[in-house]
Amino acid sequence: MMAAPAGPLATHAAEAEALAAVGRLFGAREWCLATGGNFSLRLGGERCLITRSGTDKSRLTAGDLMVCGQDGVPQEPGARPSAEIALHTCLYALDEQIAAVLHTHSVTATVVSRAAAGDIVFQGYEMQKAITGYASHEDKLVLPVLDNSQDMRILAAEVRERFALGHLRASGFLVRGHGLYAWGADLASAQRHVEGLEFLLACFRQERLGSGS
Repeated sequence: MMAAPAGPLATHAAEAEALAAVGRLFGAREWCLATGGNFSLRLGGERCLITRSGTDKSRLTAGDLMVCGQDGVPQEPGARPSAEIALHTCLYALDEQIAAVLHTHSVTATVVSRAAAGDIVFQGYEMQKAITGYASHEDKLVLPVLDNSQDMRILAAEVRERFALGHLRASGFLVRGHGLYAWGADLASAQRHVEGLEFLLACFRQERLGSGS
């Protein structure tokens, strides 16, 4: 029998299990192999739930999550959150409507982000309507591609710049050679945005780059 969450996590057991379930689903789809990917959920009081560093997403449990302040500081002594928490907290600070941030490491997103010369434009796909704010396949959906950096401060600065310019309408962006970040006003919409964008990226890969098989 799985032990109940303890410490700061104990009062958010339902939210932690819901986030862990999404992680297991994405792991089963091979979007987060090994220890790739990280997920977070906004809590009240300027805090968030986030995956601990080094967790296997295909086996993710509520106990693999932790509570941090939106300054990235853990509320559990000695605990270590995902190294990319700075991008999650950056997004929460930019838009109070963002309630969940999900980061996947799929092969497709990694390959497409490396091959793209710039931002990726989707048009003519029904799946575009899975993304909040897009009502027609005739709309142009632009998915930004950010250059990778091991310094999260550099990536966070670019995210803030892109947000100020209105470039993050697609509720997501790619980090080159790394994967997809997507978010939503609740966990369900963030999950839908990941699924929709991963679908669009798979179409792009097959149409422009070949299936890779």
